[in-house]
Amino acid sequence: LQDKMSSQSENDLSCPVCRDIYRDPVILSCSHSFCRFCLQTWWRKNLKHNCPLCKKINLSNDPPRNLALKNLCEAFLLQRDKKPSAVSEPLCRLHHETLRLFCLDHQQLVCVVCRDSKAHQDHRFNPTEEAAQDHREELQKRLKPLQDKMKVFEQVKGKFDQTAKHIKVQAQQTEKQIKEEFKKLLQFLQNEEKARLAALRQEEKQKLRKMEEKIESLSRGIKTLSETIRATEEQLRAEDVSFLHNYKAAVNRVKQRPLMDAPQLVSGALIDVAKHLGNLTYNIWNKMKEKMVSYTPVILDPNTAHPQLILSEDLTSASLGGRQKVPDNPERCHYCKVVLGSEGFDSGTHIWDVEVGEEGFWAFGVVNESYERKVEALSGFWQLCFEDEKYIVQTSADTYKFLSVKKLQRVRVQLEYDRGKLSLFDLDANTLMHTFEHNFTEKLRAHGHCVSWSVVLCLR
Repeated sequence: LQDKMSSQSENDLSCPVCRDIYRDPVILSCSHSFCRFCLQTWWRKNLKHNCPLCKKINLSNDPPRNLALKNLCEAFLLQRDKKPSAVSEPLCRLHHETLRLFCLDHQQLVCVVCRDSKAHQDHRFNPTEEAAQDHREELQKRLKPLQDKMKVFEQVKGKFDQTAKHIKVQAQQTEKQIKEEFKKLLQFLQNEEKARLAALRQEEKQKLRKMEEKIESLSRGIKTLSETIRATEEQLRAEDVSFLHNYKAAVNRVKQRPLMDAPQLVSGALIDVAKHLGNLTYNIWNKMKEKMVSYTPVILDPNTAHPQLILSEDLTSASLGGRQKVPDNPERCHYCKVVLGSEGFDSGTHIWDVEVGEEGFWAFGVVNESYERKVEALSGFWQLCFEDEKYIVQTSADTYKFLSVKKLQRVRVQLEYDRGKLSLFDLDANTLMHTFEHNFTEKLRAHGHCVSWSVVLCLR
């Protein structure tokens, strides 16, 4: 009965966090008490100053001491220390004395006899309490980079999870559009439909598998870091002597976890929607050999589109809309509201027509393959833009020319790559408006840029 009462008293005097007798207990406004060190550690992990038990927010950054509880704990420990203990403190193997000192030169626990021996002559010593505190701080510093890296990994994993979901959505939307296109065709085209869906399924499976492998690898890394952090944190909460006994092993465990760079989302991770939908009816017509279909020289790549640009189902026009939840993949334009063509041009002659609006702001033309998509581009583009009811041809922020033309509705873009010419024609007036001349050295992509809600750019 007495043992049960003693056990119950120890439970009542134990901190809910470390499960040990309170050390320097403090009391929160919700009346729950904790060791000061345990509470500060909890708040560093959780940021909000809430109670670890009831989660109620505590307004004070420096909660008061619970002196009554502190006195009870000290009395309990004094009474318990008077009783014979089944587990004695570790003793020096050489002199069977209590290990009360820590040799800073040999980094090991010693007794008072060891201190005066020749083996430790002229060495520096600290009491175990001071040495444990110093080494705890050092181990905490070594642990901090692992904790920070784990947070980064978790953030990257969240982005990868979002990308995996987006791949599935892309696959579903692409499948729907493919089926709608095939409904317009004759019955014997079902085999073609199955072939294209199979290609989509294969790409979806491959890219999801790659993404899932990255996520799985990242999860393993997070698990390993978590186990190391948990084991190290448990060691930090250990008694001084036990902590110092295991200190070297704890440091080695932390050192053995290299701080690898967080993996990044690579180009080509998303479904190549343009490959499946681009010129779909034209490619089918080539196989049919009996029915003419329209051919689109420019297919817009949705994986490059700014989050606020909405593309048509056939990927030939763009308009401004609400911000969409899409991955910030390397191909996507982030700074300007721009979308790029899916294919690049590095030879030959290419012609496409653009339908434009008569208000707001829009621009279109060609850009270099190396076009900076995450920042404002200052060079590497040749475009016609409409701003403040004026038509401007432009190659950089400072290089531009105003055109004396009436309101435009349809503009033909003619790229003669090998001759280094990009010509703009007013189709309604059947006149040449302007010709850019440049020695192109990079692959070029068509682009569209619109900022007004009422503007729709159609590239056909």
